[in-house]
Amino acid sequence: MLEFRTPEISDKDRVTEAMRASGEQACEYCFGNLYIWSRVYKNMITFFDGMLLARDCGEKPCYLYPCGNGDKKRAVGELISYSRAEEDGSFEMYCLTPKSKAELEGLFPGEFDFIEERAYFDYIYNCEDLIDLAGRKYHSKRNHISYFKNNFDWSYEKITPDNLSECYEMNRKWERLHISENDGALDDELDAIRRGFIKFGKLGFVGGLLRKDGEVIAYTFGEEINSEVFCVHAEKAYSDIRGAYPMINQQFCEHELFSYKYINREDDTGDEGLRKSKLSYNPAIILPKYRAVYKG
Repeated sequence: MLEFRTPEISDKDRVTEAMRASGEQACEYCFGNLYIWSRVYKNMITFFDGMLLARDCGEKPCYLYPCGNGDKKRAVGELISYSRAEEDGSFEMYCLTPKSKAELEGLFPGEFDFIEERAYFDYIYNCEDLIDLAGRKYHSKRNHISYFKNNFDWSYEKITPDNLSECYEMNRKWERLHISENDGALDDELDAIRRGFIKFGKLGFVGGLLRKDGEVIAYTFGEEINSEVFCVHAEKAYSDIRGAYPMINQQFCEHELFSYKYINREDDTGDEGLRKSKLSYNPAIILPKYRAVYKG
């Protein structure tokens, strides 16, 4: 019988190897994301026949499509048996991409229903576009950045152990400013970000910050999915400072991410404001995600 457990920092290399073997570009396929949100979503992992199996134990237990170089059909079959023995008999997998959806349908023809989940589609951008912001479609972004550069005493820095705590304190202040919007989601996000900052170096995170008059007013961080794709996990700025958001995005890509082809800025969780913002950067790929529900 499978034995799931909470992911630990010591699992990073093994999990990363399995996730990269999947060839996926989705934000679920990087260890840091799994780790920092593990307390919120009660993420758990195990290994079976060389495959990584991940379990989200939120409102309803759900599983990530198996990662690695083993027998995926056998791994899915083991998960089905486990769910029958340990849960109510139902079995679902989350965040399947078109690639994994097609593979699962090929392995188990007609045995799963697939439900499109628009709120979890990933927004993936050409890194060069986010650096250059060239053309009419980025005109407003360039205007905001020009205003920021011309009107403020500013500087950009890579996040290091010396300035990490300033980013966390800025995030706490940002959370207090948005407390009226808090339905519990901000508390969850603060927990995930705190876990990210505590293990920042060991997780292999890369980040950047903006200062205005010496004070941190924006930060961002994320991690590599593979040699072509970088995933941005968090980005915060004070919205009343014109240009702060587009500025931290552009500067981070220019200084730290220029070697990547694509930048995955994750999903919009169904938030219309966030969706509008992500679409305004003209994604090269909007990566669909599906939930797979076993019929058996």
